[in-house]
Formats: sequence, structure tokens, C-alpha cells
Amino acid sequence: MKSKFYLFLICGIIAATAVNAQTKSDEISEAKINALVKKLTLEEKISMLHANGIFSAGGIQRLGIPHIMTDDGPLGVREDVKEGWGSANLTTDSATFFPNGSALAATWNPELAYRYGHDMAEEARARGKNVMLAPAFNICRTPLCGRTYEYYSEDPFLNARLAVQSVQGMQSQHVAACVKHYAVNNQEVERDRVNVTVDERALREIYLPAFKAAITEGNAWTIMSAYNKLRGQYCSENTYLLQTILKGEWGFKGIVISDWGGTHSTVATANNGLDLEMGSRPPYNTYFFADKLLDSVKAGKVSVQVIDEKVRRILWVLYHTDMSANLPAGKINTPEHSKTVYDIAAESIVLLKNDQHLLPLNTTAIKSIAVIGDNATRTFHLGGFGAGVKARYEITALAGLQNRLGKTVDIKFTQGYSGVYRPGGGGIRAIHKKADSLMIQEAVATAKSTDIAILFIGGNRDYESESRDRKDLSLPFNEQALVDAVTAANPKTIVVVVGGAPYDIGQIKAKNSTIVWSWYNGSENGNALADALTGAINPSGKLPFTFPASLKDSPAHALNAYPGENLQVDYKESILVGYRWFDTKKIEPLYCFGYGLSYTDYNYTDLVTDKHSYKPGDVITATIKVKNSGKYAGKETVQLYISKTGSVVDRADKELKAFKKVSIAADETASVTLNIPVKDLAYYDVKTSKWVVEPGKYKILVGTSSRDIAQTAEVTVE
Repeated sequence: MKSKFYLFLICGIIAATAVNAQTKSDEISEAKINALVKKLTLEEKISMLHANGIFSAGGIQRLGIPHIMTDDGPLGVREDVKEGWGSANLTTDSATFFPNGSALAATWNPELAYRYGHDMAEEARARGKNVMLAPAFNICRTPLCGRTYEYYSEDPFLNARLAVQSVQGMQSQHVAACVKHYAVNNQEVERDRVNVTVDERALREIYLPAFKAAITEGNAWTIMSAYNKLRGQYCSENTYLLQTILKGEWGFKGIVISDWGGTHSTVATANNGLDLEMGSRPPYNTYFFADKLLDSVKAGKVSVQVIDEKVRRILWVLYHTDMSANLPAGKINTPEHSKTVYDIAAESIVLLKNDQHLLPLNTTAIKSIAVIGDNATRTFHLGGFGAGVKARYEITALAGLQNRLGKTVDIKFTQGYSGVYRPGGGGIRAIHKKADSLMIQEAVATAKSTDIAILFIGGNRDYESESRDRKDLSLPFNEQALVDAVTAANPKTIVVVVGGAPYDIGQIKAKNSTIVWSWYNGSENGNALADALTGAINPSGKLPFTFPASLKDSPAHALNAYPGENLQVDYKESILVGYRWFDTKKIEPLYCFGYGLSYTDYNYTDLVTDKHSYKPGDVITATIKVKNSGKYAGKETVQLYISKTGSVVDRADKELKAFKKVSIAADETASVTLNIPVKDLAYYDVKTSKWVVEPGKYKILVGTSSRDIAQTAEVTVE
């Protein structure tokens, strides 16, 4: 679909949200829900509150109540499975492979997040799913987290803007978004048991904002509780998270779904706010919300009113999905979906270094290219523990280059290293594998015989995985030895690093002239990457998290606050997560948050605000001119940060408060307007449990990353 159509959809949904779209449909469905609840027996009600299959729950055939049918996103609609997680061996369950979460975040483009949600939900609808277990956007607290590739970024504002659009896109197709994992699920090590202690200000300012936005702005219909504990209580039975904040402060009307196997009690969990227990191991009548819950109701430990509320919430979601009017039929594997995947991939690719201007490739002068590395031919739709997709197709990096250059350039491939990874025991993992000398010799010979060499290295879906964290940031599979050997053989070597999380590429940055960062970029991965390398598209991706020069520079590691001791982890860094830490502590990263180069240059001038003084209810309107002074058209993400000096509370050096991605033709100037509600300048006051906008002077900082600030202004809040 054309981008204008998606923009129209976005505008329409936002407008509907402004008048509270949920309320209108609620008036219609409330009477129907009450009537159904009266017809249900207690046993039937209980049967609706727990899994009856790996991805299904509930369903009362005699009353026409459909099952809750979930699907394990967020890379796309996964293949159907049978008990024991084996493939159902269907021929009808292939789907589009969408780029990973951090790739989407690297686009800094909420419109693409909407298209991602919309198209994925179309496929879910076509496959008969009514709850998509996505998007996932836990904060990147440590770069080692095995699920960083699934999540968005280290910044709550960027996460929130993308999450809202992803949710609205999905739910436009009458498929419930299930935002996850609520909350502070920031590591995989001991995730099932670890207790997180985090101060209230950090919880409110860093870890909850994207969830709040997804609920109060995106109107998400379901949410998944995290495995871990918060302040001594499992998240699935945490009354503060589920009752006080989610259902109380935020007015959440939908279903709280447990993570699979993440329920630990019956009475406390039922009374404290969980609505639906999910898991994958039969017999399902032994679950906490099955026979045990029925017994607890009969014993008076859980009231019928509590059960009825949960049933009402489930019916409310069903009336928005499978029981709704005008239910879309859904579509799967369409050209429009492939175009969305391509656009996300194209806008996510980050140009890290281009000192010798080897990029874009001079295809008229280049006669031969050495393509080296396991990641050039590896696919990423499956791998590791957790969600994957039976992709209808996936274009590899090598195939993409062959598609674009195969008729005019001699492309020679050699593997260079083996990317086979088999994890050992324990939650933290590393891989120490000697370089294959024969493979390196072949790579060197190929590199010497060609005009230019392109290395494809990094991680893969087996190495970065749910259920386990990495031990360190080093490149796996002894890839550094390959990079050194190939670069020595051919100085015109381009290094393409593929990964969903930061790696230590310090040696490559120091020794190599040309570096590109790519991701697990979906079905169109190879085509988008080839177009970025050849200049058919101009790279516009920006890093969604900080790359530390050393792991010990990252806040959780600098403070010895990861992975914790005795199943206890204390978030000692408080609000100073990611770039907030690096910028406040004046620590030089390898690559900063928001960083990304282009084949052109952008000049920022004339930053102005509509006023100099504002009241708490006002909106600051900042305008800046951005000129494309190069010879290539491109897209630039204008980033606006706020800094408060002389604050009565500790604050980060700067915080992202607005951004906008704009297309600018060569030698053209764009006037970019950014709006910042003054209320967004507030900090959370733990003494009063309120958000407080501190009066005084604020600096507005606008630039291309958290470290490259091009223009500043100052405003006063009365």
C-alpha cells in the first residue's frame, strides 16, 4: 500500500482515539457482555481463564464464544505448532518475515511502525489469530540481553512513539496487540526468578512510559505480565503493577495475560489482577487458573465477582476482535506486505563509517566483488529459542547483491567462517571458537582477486536468543581474525555487521574505513541491503541504543548491577540508562544513541521557538531549517533533546523529547517543526507521587544524535 494511505489511516485512528473510540463500542457491547456472563456456569467461566492449547484459551461453543487464539510475534505470524512445540507440518502457515524490533526502532519512523502492525495483523487475521503477542519494547538496560533484538531501544520516548503506532496498526485489523513484557524484564538470566528492585522515579520515567502510552494512547487491548519479580512480587501477581497502575491509574479495560508458565499461585494471582493464565504443558486442568481456581472460589478465597470481571474483560476483547462487526478477512504474503518489510529494512540500515567513500559502490568501475562471510547466505527468520516465522521467502545478502549486480559484476562468494552455534548450559553464554584457517585462506585469496570485498559478519538468530544473555560484547565465531586477514589482503573492504544488539566493533572502527550496520531485516533483507550499498537508497537509520567502547562503561555493568546476586538485581543506575548515563557521566561511547551517517550532508540552522516563556499547559513549538548540502536525496531524523540545569532533583544531561524524520532533496532546505508539550518536561516526584513540571530555564538541543547537537535555544517555564 502507498504511504499516503497509511498516513490517512494513522490520522483517522488518532482522531478516533481523541474522542475515545473504545467508549463508543463499549456502550454497544456492555449489554451483550452482561447477558453472556449471566448465561455462563461457574465452570465455564473458569475454563475461559486458562490455556487449553499452546496458544489458545477459553471458548464456549454452546454460547458462540470463540477461543482466544494468540500468536507468538513479533517477527511475524509464526508457524502453527502441536503439543510439545513440534511443527504442525501444515502447508498453509507460511508468512511474511518482518524486521526485528531494534531494526524498526532504527528507522525512527512511527509511520513504518504503524504499517508493521497493520500488515502483521492482516496476516494474523488471515490465519485466524485474534491476539498478536507483540509489540515487545522492554528498555535496553544492558546490551547483553538476549532479547535486545526483539525490543526497541534504550529510550522511553522513542519506544512510546513506536509502540503506540504498532498497537494502533494491529488493532485496526481487529487483532488485539499484546504489549510485553510488563514490567522491568530487562535480562534473560534467571528471568523466571530474579527480583528487581528499582526506585520509583526510574520505574515511572524509564521503564513504564512506553507501556502507559500503549495503553492510554494506543488503547492496547491486552498486555503480558513479565516472568520476573518486582519488589518481591511476581509481575503476574503484582498488585501495584496490575491493579494500582495498570487498571487503576491507566484505566486499562482489557486482558492481562501471563507469560507462558509465568504464573505461580492461584489466590494471590487471581485477586491481584491477572486475567488469563497461559502455558504450553498439558494437562491444562492442573493450571493455577483451572481446577485450583474453581476450588478457591468454592472455598470463598476468590469471589465470583473477581471471576466475572475477568470473564467480562475477555469478552470485551473478543467483542473488539472475533465477535466484532465488519471483521476483516485478512491477507497474507502480499506484495504490499513485502513493500512494508523492504521500507523498514531500507530505513533501518545504519552507515557507521565511510571515510574512503567506498559507498555507494561505483558500479560502473567495479568489475568484481568478493562477498565473504556466513551472514551473506544465512537466513534469520528462524533460530534460537522463541518466536520465529516460517517465511514464504527471505532474500539473503548475497542474493540481494546478485539481484542488483549479478549481470554486470563478477560476484565471488566464500563462507569465511562457520556461524553454527550450539548454546551450552547456564543463562549467560559465550562462544570461543578458533578461526578456521582454511576458510580464512580461501577468503583472503578471493579478496585479493577482486576489486572490492564486502564482509558480512556479526551475530545470528541462534547466537542472540530468548532465554539466555551473552557473556560479553565480543564478535562471535572469531570473526575479528577474518576481518583482519581480509582487510590486509584488500584495503577496499567494506564491513557489514549484522545484529540486533550492540557488539564490540572497536577494532573494526579503528582499522577499517567503511562500516555498515544491518539487522535481522525480514524477507526483503538482501534487496534492501544491496540497494543501500549501491546507492539506490540513501542510508537513514539511526542507532536506537548506545554502543559502549567497553562493557564496563555501560551503567548496569559499571555499577556491578547485572545480573545480580542471589536472585536479586538492584537498578543502581536509577534514571541514568543508556545515553543518559554516558552523556551525564561524560563517558565516550563507541557509537552514541541516535548516530547514523548518510551519503549526503545535512546542515542545521535557525532554530527558533514560537515563544520564550511557557506555562505548564502550553506546547513548545520549535522550528529548525535543515539543508541537504550534498548531491544525494535523503532522509534525516531531526532529534530534539531537553536539558534542565540547576534542577532541584538529579536529572540526566539531556533527554529525547521529540524527533521527526523528513525527506530532503539534494540542495534543498526543509523547515522542520517539532512540538513538545510542557507537561512532558516533568519529573516524577516520589514524595507526592505526582508528575511535576519544574519552573525555570530549559535548553532545547537539536541535532543528528545525542552527541552531535547542531543548534540550541533556551526557554523559560513559569
